[in-house]
Amino acid sequence: MRALTLVADRTLELAELVAPPPPGADEVQVRVKAVALNHLDLWGYRGMAFAKRKYPLAVGVEAAGEIAAAGANVSAFAPGDRVVMYGALTCGHCKACREGRDNLCENVAGVMGFHVDGFARELLNLPARLAIAVPAGVSFRDAACAPIGFSTVEHMLFDNAKLEPGETVLVHAGGSGIGTAAIKLAKAIGCTVITTVGDDEKAEKAKAIGADEAINYRTDRFEGAVRKLTKKKGVDVVFEHVGAETFNGSLLCLKRGGRLVTCGATSGPTTSLNLMQLFQQQYRIIGSFGATMRNIADALAKMADGITPVIDTEVPLADFAQGLDKLASRQVFGKVVVTL
Repeated sequence: MRALTLVADRTLELAELVAPPPPGADEVQVRVKAVALNHLDLWGYRGMAFAKRKYPLAVGVEAAGEIAAAGANVSAFAPGDRVVMYGALTCGHCKACREGRDNLCENVAGVMGFHVDGFARELLNLPARLAIAVPAGVSFRDAACAPIGFSTVEHMLFDNAKLEPGETVLVHAGGSGIGTAAIKLAKAIGCTVITTVGDDEKAEKAKAIGADEAINYRTDRFEGAVRKLTKKKGVDVVFEHVGAETFNGSLLCLKRGGRLVTCGATSGPTTSLNLMQLFQQQYRIIGSFGATMRNIADALAKMADGITPVIDTEVPLADFAQGLDKLASRQVFGKVVVTL
């Protein structure tokens, strides 16, 4: 079978590997159809894995496919069923796993495509409990954006920030994969959505998918623009994933008692914080990482209802590195998807 492997930092090789054996009793074998790219792929490609790993490593952290075979004890899936896969090798038996808080597993064995072999291969075996059914009408391309992209937004906005209909939310980097998803998911429940983007073309695209206001952060200070748009009241929620460059400005955009939820730090991991501002304004700052299996199922259900991901580019497996380059350039609006 074909597999795209990282053989050294920033060096990919399309290899022919031995196909996996038949799945174990509690496993499924999945034929991968589409892989969606994320910053995790980019960090792994650049060697920022934060843990020891062995080369060669099959890449790809987020994907969709179909069941090729099911183990003897598996009754939930049959060959031909379409699925997405949970990308962290959770233990399934710790307190967090039993409670459905999969992203807080106490014994996680790694993230696929980052620490251990990932999804950019034609066939793979994994525990059946880590597969989630794809509803009818959702394409492989769209479904591939659910396990990390859409589900991360689900977890951030609804589990953590508790976003409610009628509230105002500031979505940073509205042209990114999770930024576009956040705009669409927040607008779908009747929120007022303000977003930041890097150019005027992206501003128009953001408005076309539901943003009420789009601020070009290269020409306007977003803090001032948000205060003006909200008549100095501020927003209820900030969807933050940029990091050091925007964090303190994001706090200035919050109304008193507002919530900031963050899942990323692409512009840098450290910042200073005015503690008096924090407690006097009664801000709530919430860290959010990954998502649960329930979040993925909810994301897929919303896709089936018509809230589909924004796809910027599709590339074949051999052009995975070019897809990463496009992601790194920030010259994208939505997701980059690799097809097998």
